[in-house]
Amino acid sequence: MKKSANSATRPHAIQFLIFFFVFINYLCSRTEAAAATSTQELLLGFKATPNPSVSSFQSLLNDTTDTFSLGFLRVNSNQLALAVIHLPSSKPLWLANSTQLAPWSDRIELSFNGSLVISGPHSRVFWSTTRAEGQRVVILNTSNLQIQKLDDPLSVVWQSFDFPTDTLVENQNFTSTMSLVSSNGLYLMRLGSNFIGLYAKFNDKSEQIYWRHRALEAKADIVEGKGPIYVRVNSDGFLGTYQVGNNVPVDVEAFNNFQRNSSGLLTLRLEQDGNLKGHYWDGTNWVLNYQAISDACQLPSPCGSYSLCKQSGCSCLDNRTDYSSSGECFASTSGDFCSEDKSRFRVLRRKGVELPFKELIRYEMTSYLEQCEDLCQNNCSCWGALYNNASGSGFCYMLDYPIQTLLGAGDVSKLGYFKLREDAGKRKLNTGIAAGIGILGGALLILIGVILFGGYKIWTRRRANRILEAEDGVSPGPYKNLGSASFRSIEMCNAPR
Repeated sequence: MKKSANSATRPHAIQFLIFFFVFINYLCSRTEAAAATSTQELLLGFKATPNPSVSSFQSLLNDTTDTFSLGFLRVNSNQLALAVIHLPSSKPLWLANSTQLAPWSDRIELSFNGSLVISGPHSRVFWSTTRAEGQRVVILNTSNLQIQKLDDPLSVVWQSFDFPTDTLVENQNFTSTMSLVSSNGLYLMRLGSNFIGLYAKFNDKSEQIYWRHRALEAKADIVEGKGPIYVRVNSDGFLGTYQVGNNVPVDVEAFNNFQRNSSGLLTLRLEQDGNLKGHYWDGTNWVLNYQAISDACQLPSPCGSYSLCKQSGCSCLDNRTDYSSSGECFASTSGDFCSEDKSRFRVLRRKGVELPFKELIRYEMTSYLEQCEDLCQNNCSCWGALYNNASGSGFCYMLDYPIQTLLGAGDVSKLGYFKLREDAGKRKLNTGIAAGIGILGGALLILIGVILFGGYKIWTRRRANRILEAEDGVSPGPYKNLGSASFRSIEMCNAPR
């Protein structure tokens, strides 16, 4: 009886031990998770490396509301950026090393020694903050990443709001010393003396402004010599332009939710197509709230180089290249025609074309089209010219950058003259030739195969005939000729006796 009692109690003991270990493991995992998500400051001596198992974002530091987080962001599956993201949407708001990404490797390290540093093997530094003597790193509830010195009063020695990448957030000041740069590096936003400007890097040597919003000065005037202007995304739903020392805006660019109650975060971002767009977070999605350029054809290059934009879609300037199948007309290029190896070009002319932002393009007055073309032909930095002689005005617009997307115009008096490098389009031409040669070669191979197969069939048939003739002199004919002597002789020889 004692033996049976021990046998009965043993399963209960095993179950208790299993439950105990599962419970302890659960408590430990919850403690680790809480510690991982509740980190709200980084102190001197902090170090972290990327986790190879993380597929998207590895959080290192959160704000007190768990809305924003600093961590390692995977880019293109195998690269690393130090980023501040909006946790509910996983949207990056700021990147530390946007121009020099590090590999996603456990040999990369983020450390805090008074400054934040991303380093790799052999003491290679991918990015660091300006030399600072900070004592801790925190994220404010505005998404602003700060390095602070614990003085009395507390002082900020570095902050991410002073170094924006492609996004401004609500109540972040954007000054004349800063630039917004699109994530592809092609477009910039900067401030002038009294305007907001968007610029395209069409050329290595220059930038072309394609959108300019001048301060209307409706509520306050810009006083010359009193300081530069700055802009801020206001919580009331507008992009305000201010002059340093004056809290009254000199310009208000209203968003869709202007003066409406909205508790969601407002952002302004310079997109990869060059447009400036505002969004707000409604708790579930980012809602489009503002866009500087509403007509897609007015964007810097919506259809690519040497192309034409109409409401019906994109086409190519030469009327021969099929845009729909290639996705581009000619390979984009840069530079100019001043060096000897780039001086050779052919000319492409087109009627009914216009510039999308011609009021911002340099122009000269000419009396006739040939004079306009000569100005560009003799200028090695000129890529093209557009001539408009409406009402005898003779405007000659000079393009000092590789030809981008132009507008289709119904007026055939709007004429375009464009330089095209002789090597431009060779890739497409060579591809087409190669494809044609491949098709022709395939057809020839098939033809040769058919001829050889037919010859082989004829040869085998003739060979079979020769064998039959050699054996019994019977040439091929109808299989059964019951009246023939040869058939009867074969039948008689095989008859049973």
